[in-house]
Amino acid sequence: MLIGALRSPLPDERRVGITPDVARRYLADGHRVTVEAGAGGAAGFPDDAYREAGCDIGEAREAEAVVAVAPPDPGQLRSGSLLLGLLSPLDDPQAIAALAERGVVALAFETLPRTTRAQSMDALTSQASMAGYQLALEAAALLPRVFAMMVTPAGTLRPAKVVVLGCGVAGLSAVSTARRLGAVVRAYDVRAEAAGDVESLGADFINLDLTPQDGSSADGYARTLNEDESARLLDGLTPHLTEADVVITTAAVPGRAAPLLVTGDAARGMAPGSVIADGAAARGGNCELTEAGKTITTEGATVSGPLFIESRIAADASRLYARNAYELLKYLTSDPPPAPDDPIAAGAVLTRDGEVVHPAVLESLGGGR
Repeated sequence: MLIGALRSPLPDERRVGITPDVARRYLADGHRVTVEAGAGGAAGFPDDAYREAGCDIGEAREAEAVVAVAPPDPGQLRSGSLLLGLLSPLDDPQAIAALAERGVVALAFETLPRTTRAQSMDALTSQASMAGYQLALEAAALLPRVFAMMVTPAGTLRPAKVVVLGCGVAGLSAVSTARRLGAVVRAYDVRAEAAGDVESLGADFINLDLTPQDGSSADGYARTLNEDESARLLDGLTPHLTEADVVITTAAVPGRAAPLLVTGDAARGMAPGSVIADGAAARGGNCELTEAGKTITTEGATVSGPLFIESRIAADASRLYARNAYELLKYLTSDPPPAPDDPIAAGAVLTRDGEVVHPAVLESLGGGR
């Protein structure tokens, strides 16, 4: 099989779907690999690195399978080819319909079941871990003081107080990174199991007068709170936020607007120089004042709404992503191949035989095609 990697059509997206080390795995399995010129350059993988690995440099138009990060132009793909990527199917179902019309068999990591069996293929998890790490560094860079306690001849500097909201993979990565930087960390999530995860990392869990959810939904995310629960959540969080030097938020669900966790009043009530790093900026933000792609200063906190946060560490983010794609493609092309009703295949496949087949995408299309 000829497997291709495309250069991202988005200027701020630096990740690439195949890295030289993963290309060697494809080649060892008997496949051929072609990489679009410059596809890995922004991630630190020049064309020569791919050539040394045994890849061809050229268009991926003839590839039988293509690994992308952002959704590509359907015209770049041949009819009947496989496409694996972060395709935002619930945010832009019309783009998925266009892939179906092109005859592409599209598979999205966003709809892959988040089970133990699919763990090695779970790009959402691998990329969320990168995002949480980088969010903590973003906050540390913006904060006009140190994270760690320092004892110097000129005096002792106390450690920064960090609050992390949302304790999925990204949030826990932010917790552990802030802890390694020396901050005192507290965290909150509506899911009951989050308390144990937070405390296992040496941070304190914030207890609110709100009944924890017994478990996450089938897709691995917390359910949406009702109006009364949301009001009590905001009231309960506010005093913890105004005492913090840094707030890092990571609550986001594909296909949904990000939940509000930090009101404008809470952000303005934080001490001048404090920082809010909003990891959900692309989905509207967890902070009421967040502006996607911008850093703004209020009378209280500086609010950062970074986009493409994983791309700031594109080399390692790409290494993890490329390995996820390799494991998924290897699974799908095994002999014998998985049955159509296999949970992994059925969860990932969006289009087949010129039709949109994934129920959630069909629902987004209003009944679909």
